[in-house]
Amino acid sequence: MEGDTVRVLFIAAHPDDVELSCGGTAAKWAKAGRELIYVVCTNGDKGTHDRSLSPFRLAELREEEQRQAAARIGAKEVIFLRHPDGELEACSNLRMELAMLIRRFCPQIIFTHDPWRRYQIHPDHRAAGLAACDAIVLARDHLFVPVLEIVGLPPHAPSELYLWGTDDPDYFEDITETLQDKLDAVACHQTQLAQMPDWQDRVRQWAADVGAKAGTAYAEGFHRIIFRPAEHVFPRNAEPPADNRKS
Repeated sequence: MEGDTVRVLFIAAHPDDVELSCGGTAAKWAKAGRELIYVVCTNGDKGTHDRSLSPFRLAELREEEQRQAAARIGAKEVIFLRHPDGELEACSNLRMELAMLIRRFCPQIIFTHDPWRRYQIHPDHRAAGLAACDAIVLARDHLFVPVLEIVGLPPHAPSELYLWGTDDPDYFEDITETLQDKLDAVACHQTQLAQMPDWQDRVRQWAADVGAKAGTAYAEGFHRIIFRPAEHVFPRNAEPPADNRKS
């Protein structure tokens, strides 16, 4: 990585998850010079009510929509793992894929779904979040999958993890200046928006509701976990520094 650039890895179940969940934060951080990389675990081939679309064509469309949306946000790269939509499992293969990517890109920060969210009924969201958390451990400790070092992927430990869609946000990002960037990126996902005609109002209202908690016009909220070098546990309930609770 060049200079002091901060690299951020977003691990999402589907195309559009990043934009809807943290698009304002991603756009803000991209404008601040952070390097953003998306990992999309499924191909999104079930996400439509349009009976004229085959799953194969839908997957092609959704990948293109995701590329366009990521470009609007300012992401550097999008990686598609292309697992079938609705069938994602937090299995050893997925954990290994994500651990390899963490070691390959060496992000300081990772964003993903909160797999412990109450009443989260979508199996892909639970699986992606849980596999991402598990992969952090596989990527961090050298005795996990030692063959990865042989192929040039030494251990890497991120500094922070942000969980979106959480029940207990303890970090808020002010997205007032990048709300329009979020809306523009979400608008790229046309295959999804036909079934949600009032989506702009809904996205604005979600951001306003979180902003009310954060003391700003519009915001996105996350549960943040800070990894301290000497620790081998995840301090889920650790209080973040007071000056970083919102920005």
